[in-house]
Amino acid sequence: MGTILTPQVGFFLLLLCSSIAEAEYVKYKDPKVPVNLRVKDLLSRMTLDEKIGQMVQIERKVASADIMKNYFIGSVLSGGGSVPGPKASAEAWVNMVNEFQKGALSTRLGIPYIYGIDAVHGHNNAYNATIFPHNVGLGVTRDPELVKRIGAATALEVRATGIPYSFAPCIAVCRDPRWGRCYESYSEDHGIVQMMTEIIPGLQGDVPADYPKGFPYVAGKRNVAGCAKHFVGDGGTQRGINENNTVISLKGLLDIHMPAYLDSIKKGVATVMVSYSSWNGVKMHADRNLVTGFLKNKLKFRGFVISDWEGIDRITSPPHANYTYSVLAGVQAGIDMVMVPNNYQEFINDLKSLVASNVIPMRRIDDAVRRILRVKFIMGLFENPMADLSLVNQLGSQEHRELAREAVRKSLVLLKNGKSAHKPLIPLPKKAPKILVAGSHADNLGYQCGGWTIEWQGVTGNDQTRGTTILTAVKNTVDPSTQVVFNENPDPNFVKSGGFSYAIVVVGERPYAETFGDSNNLTITEPGPSTIKNVCGAVRCVVVVISGRPVVIQPYLATIDALVAAWLPGTEGQGVADPLFGDYRFTGKLARTWFKSVDQLPMNVGDPHYDPLFPFGFGLTTNSTKGY
Repeated sequence: MGTILTPQVGFFLLLLCSSIAEAEYVKYKDPKVPVNLRVKDLLSRMTLDEKIGQMVQIERKVASADIMKNYFIGSVLSGGGSVPGPKASAEAWVNMVNEFQKGALSTRLGIPYIYGIDAVHGHNNAYNATIFPHNVGLGVTRDPELVKRIGAATALEVRATGIPYSFAPCIAVCRDPRWGRCYESYSEDHGIVQMMTEIIPGLQGDVPADYPKGFPYVAGKRNVAGCAKHFVGDGGTQRGINENNTVISLKGLLDIHMPAYLDSIKKGVATVMVSYSSWNGVKMHADRNLVTGFLKNKLKFRGFVISDWEGIDRITSPPHANYTYSVLAGVQAGIDMVMVPNNYQEFINDLKSLVASNVIPMRRIDDAVRRILRVKFIMGLFENPMADLSLVNQLGSQEHRELAREAVRKSLVLLKNGKSAHKPLIPLPKKAPKILVAGSHADNLGYQCGGWTIEWQGVTGNDQTRGTTILTAVKNTVDPSTQVVFNENPDPNFVKSGGFSYAIVVVGERPYAETFGDSNNLTITEPGPSTIKNVCGAVRCVVVVISGRPVVIQPYLATIDALVAAWLPGTEGQGVADPLFGDYRFTGKLARTWFKSVDQLPMNVGDPHYDPLFPFGFGLTTNSTKGY
């Protein structure tokens, strides 16, 4: 016998079903709801512990699914060289990123975390990735469209490994090549640096015409959140000492070091990283006037501000001497996400205590979390928190390698071509009985990529990643009948008796990053100078310099027939051979002043004492056999 429902019971069940449906509807999870309302709804549901968790970025080595869940961690990063395993595949990266995400999504509110990495010249931590020229070379091209394409290719390779956030671009204006990070800067001229911010829409996608100013923008799953760094004045420190003091007037700071931030914000940059350096004695990580007053309030930046690695620790000297004070000073300055990256429990406890005692107001915490959530919502992280394998074939793709090769040849600067203008050496003849290739950097992929490649400080040799050395490029380019002899550091007798038509000498600096690259002498690494003397004293030679900045070259210039600045070209060494042998023209113009001696430094274009070996904007051109 069937059950008969009275009208009253039926109406009650209808109400019950309706209320259950309403209870299940969560506004912040609805992608149709405007971002600001989603942020507001989610923020209203969060406890202090959940809010503080969003402000924490930890290193992958200390992360696990349980830690993500138990501490509500908002972000994880790879430091330089921090990888899932040696020569890890794209699949291994994706699996690691997703494992952490499962922990984040299992929390009460299911807020996805964001994984960040330094992809500063391609996806440089990943094995088999395309390594593009470092910024010092890209500035030479003065080609924003090229840099935009590099940004888009880099975004695809980063996404191929499941990562949605890159700590790039560095928009420092390096004013002294003694600085160990000078190769991360596009130029000593802020105008070129501003031009190169076109990498941001490459990484993130083009901001729509009617998009609100100052708001972060990330187009979708084929793009990544970018990071303009290091705010501000990192390239202007005294004597080029890393993390040192930038002594300059407010007008100087705004005229030289600030302009590229305005361009970056207009282009929707998602995040800004604070500099280790100080401005007139005040640590940037503690400078509320610049971080909150200028960046957030005056420039109306609406993305989130992130610290550098242990950046708040270094507010005190020695670092970490008074961590509670560092937490207070950094968060109150306006830093939203702190790259802790290891002692996350200490940071969480200190910040929680400072809020509980009303030393840091809840509105400051809410501002930080609001900005972090805004970026996560805008980039679609709530709708697509899990990475997949759909882009794995983008890592080190042939298309990207061809783009890198194009960037290499456009970044080369021909500084000398023949001991007289009537007898140019370049383009080199492809057909010759026998040629010599020499130098420590001729057959060393690690050296030609520089720092921030596979490891933080870079690597040596040819087995750390995939690419083409300059020696291999030469062999690929010359006529099959031409005998190519390689001798890394030949003695003069070997060269004189070798019967060589000409020689290519490839020398320069060994890889370095950050403070390890600070240098007061800026010399070519031994035995480079002796290789130049031994070879160029006996046979017509072209010297190719692999370096992150101008180096001392004047003492050897008279013996050199042709000189090429190749900077740090990356994995695609074929781009060096392209114009050497005339398949393409030399077109690059110096974006940095090449000094005569280090005693002149700092010396930048426009200075009263400007007396360079090769001035800013200098670069010889050649004709190509193919008309390119």
